[in-house]
Amino acid sequence: MFRLKSILVLLIFSAVTFAQDFEVSPVLMSFNAEPGEIQTQKINLINHSARPQKYLLKLSDYDVDKNGNKKPVPLGKSPRSCAQWITLNPSLIELNPNQSGTIEAIITVPKEGYGARWGMITVEPVEEKTAFEADKNLVSGVLVVPRIVILFKQSPKTNRNYKASLADLKEVTKKGDLFRSFEVSINNTGDNIIDASVHLALANMQTAQEEKFNPVKVTVYPDQTRVLKLQLPKNVGAGKFALAAIMDYGHRQPLEGTQILLEAK
Repeated sequence: MFRLKSILVLLIFSAVTFAQDFEVSPVLMSFNAEPGEIQTQKINLINHSARPQKYLLKLSDYDVDKNGNKKPVPLGKSPRSCAQWITLNPSLIELNPNQSGTIEAIITVPKEGYGARWGMITVEPVEEKTAFEADKNLVSGVLVVPRIVILFKQSPKTNRNYKASLADLKEVTKKGDLFRSFEVSINNTGDNIIDASVHLALANMQTAQEEKFNPVKVTVYPDQTRVLKLQLPKNVGAGKFALAAIMDYGHRQPLEGTQILLEAK
């Protein structure tokens, strides 16, 4: 559950504090409909406020940059959009105090709808303003409306095209850093979103002693190259080492890795 009650509201692009009180679940939805199939999932909405409130649900698209930041794009403009396949029933709902409601998210996948696609649904209260209040808002600035974002994805059950690789491991440590920092590129060349775990492994070339470091979790979308930062303690000892970045993204795929030589004094 994701609840808003004078707390930090998680937006898809920023985090802002609002004095609002409503709840939405789930905030992640996965469809696995085959081409030509229809699937339905339910969105639960609860009004925790002391007054009746209308809520508007809107479909949007987004792209993801190399650092994992999600950026909005016009509806239907993303090559991986499936927003046009989704119907929200209803898209506007009014709830009394402490009342809960259910919205159906219905996906109708066309016969040519192979591969992974994604989008998001924003849920926000509808604020009805008097003419005086509207004029006041225009004078004081932009009216900020709280929202909750539901991310959704669609990939047919039969789509088993998972494929990713690691490349370009390099050191990016800056003067004054407490750790030695490295970057590695993750290339998703398959046709599914992957949730990967990447860790560094350091092997002493004289003693053959190897040490593994805590993994970092990362989501990488199809057709995307994601740059991931990894850290290594500075006090690893003196000597020559082989430093490897190793990735496990499941789905019975082999581990992927890349390495460089490293010298510590």
